[in-house]
Amino acid sequence: MKRYIPFLQSDPFVAVIRLQGTIANSGRGLDNPSLAPVIEKAFSKGKPAAVALEINSPGGSPVQSSLIAGRIRRLADEKKVPVFAFVEDVAASGGYWLASAADEIFIDDCSIVGSIGVISAGFGLQDAIGKIGVERRVHTAGKSKSMLDPFKAAKPADVKKLKGWLEDLHEKFIAQVKDRRGPKLSDDPDLFTGEVFIGQKGIDVGLADGIGHLAPVMKERFGDKVKFRRYGQKKPLLARFGAQIVDDTITGIEERAAYARFGL
Repeated sequence: MKRYIPFLQSDPFVAVIRLQGTIANSGRGLDNPSLAPVIEKAFSKGKPAAVALEINSPGGSPVQSSLIAGRIRRLADEKKVPVFAFVEDVAASGGYWLASAADEIFIDDCSIVGSIGVISAGFGLQDAIGKIGVERRVHTAGKSKSMLDPFKAAKPADVKKLKGWLEDLHEKFIAQVKDRRGPKLSDDPDLFTGEVFIGQKGIDVGLADGIGHLAPVMKERFGDKVKFRRYGQKKPLLARFGAQIVDDTITGIEERAAYARFGL
């Protein structure tokens, strides 16, 4: 009631955004189109003392990671609202890119952070289709249109080009971390190799600022009366039926595989 009476001081509140799962341009998960209205609302509804990011992500699309983190920073600067990231199991690769959007990053003693690198994985199926009697027919205009076709043997020139793309993306990722973490970063030679760091080691190399959980840290900063307002995506009632169930199953398998890379 107090917030509706102008001459009474309202208790401070922290807007909380949960960022969980793999980052992919799926239109219904951790991607910029899905999260844009959530992030906008968190920064704009009322006057939050801070925005807290609850992060549990093994990474994913570098573009979506960049867009989400960029949106958070633009709104933080525009609204002059501090941003705190709280890492749960993991903030690795693109998940750490999201965390880097915060002014301060807190982790658990067992949290995994880092994996500042870029990966491209696939399968070579050129022998498999021959064994089952399938002939692949591909017609292109442009010498690079069938590049890295999984049904053809990998060409050294194509692999070299792919590695060049990955290096370019890696440089962008490193630049983002250096821009956001700056002098906090150590000179550890493994920092930008894709290595991960657990708990205190993540703090030692400068990828996090301290051990801490959301409620205690926010109460310490803004007082015991601080409130929390959670903002998240709403799924339509019918989104859980029909083909969506199949899609969710496949996505779930892919997501479990992503977390499994970190023993989770």
